[in-house]
Amino acid sequence: MYRYDEIDQRIVAERVEQFRDQTQRFLAGTLGEDDFKPLRLQNGLYIQKHAPMLRVAVPYGLLSSAQVRMFGHIARKYDRGYGHFSTRQNIQFNWPKLAQVPDILADLATVEMHAVQTSGNCIRNITADHLAGISPDELVNPLVWCEVLRQWSTFHPEFAFLPRKFKIAVSGSEADRAAIQVHDIGLQATRNTQGEVGFKVYVGGGLGRTPIVGQVIREFLPWQHLITYLEAVIRVYNRYGRRDNLYKARIKILVKERGLAAYREEVEAEWAQLVDGAGTLTKDIVDDIASRFTQPAYRRLPKEDSELKTFLSAERAFARWHGRNVHAHKVPGYAAVTLSLKRPGVPPGDVTADQLDAIAALADKYSFGELRVTHEQNLVLPDVEQRQLLALWREAKALGLATPNLGLLTNIIACPGGDFCSLANAVSIPVALAISERFENLDYVHDIGELDLNISGCMNSCGHHHVGHIGILGVDKNGEEWYQISIGGQQGNHASIGKVIGPSFARAEVPDVIEKLIEYYLEHRDSAEERFIDVAERLGIEPFKKHVYGDTHQKQAHRARQLATA
Repeated sequence: MYRYDEIDQRIVAERVEQFRDQTQRFLAGTLGEDDFKPLRLQNGLYIQKHAPMLRVAVPYGLLSSAQVRMFGHIARKYDRGYGHFSTRQNIQFNWPKLAQVPDILADLATVEMHAVQTSGNCIRNITADHLAGISPDELVNPLVWCEVLRQWSTFHPEFAFLPRKFKIAVSGSEADRAAIQVHDIGLQATRNTQGEVGFKVYVGGGLGRTPIVGQVIREFLPWQHLITYLEAVIRVYNRYGRRDNLYKARIKILVKERGLAAYREEVEAEWAQLVDGAGTLTKDIVDDIASRFTQPAYRRLPKEDSELKTFLSAERAFARWHGRNVHAHKVPGYAAVTLSLKRPGVPPGDVTADQLDAIAALADKYSFGELRVTHEQNLVLPDVEQRQLLALWREAKALGLATPNLGLLTNIIACPGGDFCSLANAVSIPVALAISERFENLDYVHDIGELDLNISGCMNSCGHHHVGHIGILGVDKNGEEWYQISIGGQQGNHASIGKVIGPSFARAEVPDVIEKLIEYYLEHRDSAEERFIDVAERLGIEPFKKHVYGDTHQKQAHRARQLATA
């Protein structure tokens, strides 16, 4: 865990009191709505369909058990007994009362937390690989670099009012587990021919109304120049980004319109004024920040636990969970474990106050009091002894946190959708629940194999539907909820944007459509190892489309159903 120093704590405490005064003046009528709106957004407070929504920052997804217990306290005292983990590795509370939000922020400050830069046109919460610092394939620990960027970007006066929100993701290994190519800036640790560590820099990625995979603007950036180069990238965007059109204000549009080569030239010219200046990082600076992260007191253990092998042979359900939810660790004898928030019948990413308390207890008992939030809306215990995996599984199973579906169809990513969000065209949660119910047979889901299914309630793509192997997008047709289906999207090193298969469907039809897509995949895969995304890439979308929509008569009937609701 990163531990605040005196400056960190003072900044957060002063921000709480500042917002308390602003809120009191707004409620008293001496501060108008137009003036209050940017102030509340700077503190993570949205006005949703039914109530305010508070988005709490979880920098780079790292949490302590004390912070998780605080989430449980907030859910129980100020909300309706639960919270929702988002694809930005943050947590959202959907029902706080406006007058109590300063009290929530004050409680958060006692455990070194805040809601700063979780909204507004600024540099948002920096996200990272959920296995940061523990994965055997890492070149660098991305948590340290995320913290460098957090300290640089927080309250940065030049970047507090950008044309639009700005998102940065960091991967510490050459295997991208942070979806860096669909961020405004993506950073991937790499080495040059001399073996020196630096970053490959992607720019202009993003989802939303115009989904674009980012492009490499610099193959190798020495780590010393990380801040100055990013400052140059964002300065060019801040200078030329559209402010007259909300839908064309993101950096991805600017890079696309100017062309990568032209944008790179402008960045290089801007960087020439900054390189080797005050923003240049030194080893002492980075080491000082790294020293503020607590380190687990790992035990010296055998590389493999002999009893674990016996348990895996004897207990099929445990073996299935181990194969999906347990991950390799760089320290011998340890493993990382995903606690699934995708139990059937529960909205993806939702967790109750009681579960939060229990999860904190698991972290204390099995993982040095530390957790991670994944951008797939699950939680990770990063440092579990292999010999304790069976005991952990039994406890997690009793809490409903051991669904062995990581990487499978029912590990659905979904935004809150029209049940809460005023921007949504359609609900997401009921669709996710209907699909989970249709595919509740775990044996069948495991036979299907690796498949990412993502759902968004609108084009803002908070559910990352564009990069799902199967993506579902809620659309509005004359006040009715309909759903577009896309296939062929993926995140990671070979990121791609899915393609829409055809006209949209009514909500009740969506599980049937998903079933037809999977039927076609299973009939045409070459082997059990060929994934859905592999078949979609090999065959293209047309045969899938034909299987779903059928012959001309069926297409006409489908179109007639659409027109009947128009």
